[in-house]
Amino acid sequence: MGCSLITRSDLQQVMVSGPNLNETSIVSGGYGGTAEGIIPTSSIKGSSMHHSSSSSSMAADEATRGVAVEKLETVKKWGLNTYKCTKQMISERFGRGSRTVDMELEAQIEVLRDTKRKYESVLRLARALTNHFYNMVQTQHALGDTFADLSQKSPELRDEFGYNAETQKLLCKNGETLLGAINFFVSSINTLVNKTMEDTLMTIKMYESSRLEFDAYRSDLEELSLGPRDAVAMARIDAAQQQYQIQKDKYERLRSDVIIKLKFLEENKVKVMHKQLLLFHNAISAYFAGNQQQLEQTLKQFNIKLKPPGDDKPSWLEEQ
Repeated sequence: MGCSLITRSDLQQVMVSGPNLNETSIVSGGYGGTAEGIIPTSSIKGSSMHHSSSSSSMAADEATRGVAVEKLETVKKWGLNTYKCTKQMISERFGRGSRTVDMELEAQIEVLRDTKRKYESVLRLARALTNHFYNMVQTQHALGDTFADLSQKSPELRDEFGYNAETQKLLCKNGETLLGAINFFVSSINTLVNKTMEDTLMTIKMYESSRLEFDAYRSDLEELSLGPRDAVAMARIDAAQQQYQIQKDKYERLRSDVIIKLKFLEENKVKVMHKQLLLFHNAISAYFAGNQQQLEQTLKQFNIKLKPPGDDKPSWLEEQ
């Protein structure tokens, strides 16, 4: 809920005492002084060294205690925030607590989630089509090679095996071109679903979390406002009012972010799908019509480059 959890090892680490003072030496007489001028600090009995050591130790202890107190305060705030949000969540589930509702925005969010589920179905089916069609093209390639071999070894059926071999090779070539178009379609839909839509849904999750926090602190302020009005209670109300305002500002900021992202996502979705559906239709139609020229022109229209023959890089299918 916006705070990090502090472990026992963290607290033990910050309570470790400050560094020990190693024994040093004081050189008298300046540069080039004799050995008699070197006095071990351990032999100094004066009160100044004792006072300096004590001051350093106290400063280190104070710094250590300050870090520990700061971390403990963080844990305390995290625990209080978690308690309030859990209480609010339970109240909402059992119908006892009120929640802030933006009907229009929640309807848009539900439409997005439903759209994402349907696009995931399209993506899954398109990948299945790609795999099946890839296997068919591989079979046509093998069949064409077999026909060509039999054409050489069967003089009485040379022509028949020959033109069947040429037909399969042409189908294989066109099939590879179509696979390039379908792969581009799959890649674009995958980016739209698993990156663009998912990014918006992550912002929505943050918004929904902030909504729960906002309602938790709002309910807390309402409860305090119904209680006594003595000095202690008024101080608690003032503190609750400040926290309520902080959560309200956070909620409204994230709500604005969600509205903006939903707007841009819708515009981007229409633009991407218009292009991809046109590509898919034109490529499929040209292939099954046997129009090789139109099929190749479709790939040029959408700037799709096929993998050149003999390229050792992983094929597009292997990258799925």
